[in-house]
Amino acid sequence: MAAALPEITAILREVLRDNSCEVAATTCFEDLPGWDSMDLVAVVVEAECRFNVQFELVEIDRLTTVGDLLRMIAAKQAHFAA
Repeated sequence: MAAALPEITAILREVLRDNSCEVAATTCFEDLPGWDSMDLVAVVVEAECRFNVQFELVEIDRLTTVGDLLRMIAAKQAHFAA
């Protein structure tokens, strides 16, 4: 899970256009400066592309922290690797 954090950080920096953005697993998306619902869509789409996973709408609705996203990515990758 932690291995994906740098990539998620890079995605968030791109989406938010803020190269100084630092996040941890406990970071709430809504606490990020300038965050809105369209940013979540952009982050999810980019994460799907980079990690070769696909999220269901109900899963996206449950994303509130960076850690939530990291856990979902790890679970999906483990499922496909099995």
